[in-house]
Amino acid sequence: MKREQLKLLQRKLSDQPSLLGREDHINTGVLILLALINNEYHFVLEERQWEIRQGGEICFPGGVFDPEQDSDTRQTAVRETVEELGIPEEQLELIGALGTLYTSMGAIVDAYVGVCHLEELNELQINHSEVRSVFTIPVSRFMNTEPEEYRAIVRVHPSYIDESTGQERILFPSKELGLPDRYSRPWGSRSHRILVYHMGSKTVWGITARLIYELIKKM
Repeated sequence: MKREQLKLLQRKLSDQPSLLGREDHINTGVLILLALINNEYHFVLEERQWEIRQGGEICFPGGVFDPEQDSDTRQTAVRETVEELGIPEEQLELIGALGTLYTSMGAIVDAYVGVCHLEELNELQINHSEVRSVFTIPVSRFMNTEPEEYRAIVRVHPSYIDESTGQERILFPSKELGLPDRYSRPWGSRSHRILVYHMGSKTVWGITARLIYELIKKM
């Protein structure tokens, strides 16, 4: 590297670190949606249809970043909210970004906070191919409730058994690369934190619970 190249590199570097390798992961935008009901803000939550991925679980509206439709994950969050809930975009007010969550499954979640300006929730035109139901829970209930905390172990698997053939498929050829034997077997045992809120008959957990928890902390 020459001196001129170092100066060029310096101009491209930031004062604060950013997330590297983002393109190697699933990038999503989620809208933590609020609605004013009886002079109190509520979280607007969805129950996913059983037939889709993570069916039956509770979540905020959002989805995977689509470079052909979205300029950024903020636009993803808004687009998916409009598609899932049938709310006109002009009735959504984004008030800011909560932050970015990197999940144990390798997804990157950019979370935004917004308010839907509706008189009644029955004004929503729910997309029932994705959303089974929509309901609200007062923000104050989460402020007055500590989540239950659990742990799960996340490990790296360099190979797996193909269920259709029963044969082992090598993903990471550690032996051929001359690496220590320990990398030919699953390694690592990072403890993954899982938060759970019990709200009557509804169980809010995982990413949704973590986003709520982080928002409450900021409040």
